[in-house]
Amino acid sequence: MGAWYPWIVLVHLACAIVFVGAVTFEVLVVESLHKHFDAATLQRIEQAIMARVRRFMPVVVILLFVSGGVLFDIRCDGISCVGSRFGNLLLLKVLLAFGVLGVFVNAMWAMRSGKMDVCRFRHTHRVVLGLMVGIVFLAKTMFYL
Repeated sequence: MGAWYPWIVLVHLACAIVFVGAVTFEVLVVESLHKHFDAATLQRIEQAIMARVRRFMPVVVILLFVSGGVLFDIRCDGISCVGSRFGNLLLLKVLLAFGVLGVFVNAMWAMRSGKMDVCRFRHTHRVVLGLMVGIVFLAKTMFYL
């Protein structure tokens, strides 16, 4: 698998932790603030968070997908593992990841075009969190099932 394999895994896991952590923080912490702050204050808080996230999250997502693609190629030798239990679970994980990517790109487009409202923002993060829980579950179980 080569000397680079552990480094690629490390980059992939670090990016996954940042991405999953950011979305989890949004869903479990920031959404709960709606009960404690008025709409204008919370909007300022969310805008500040999103301004910061916009600076680094695209790089995190790119590194996450590039490292994931390299790991897929190394583990699956192209697509030769598809059809095995491991390969099918890995393929499902990849499909969920592309679902996350689709939602992420759509959210970035909505933010840039001014179409991201509070409701869409909240639902986007919930959908992404659900998909990512599935990815993490598959990432762990595909080696043991």
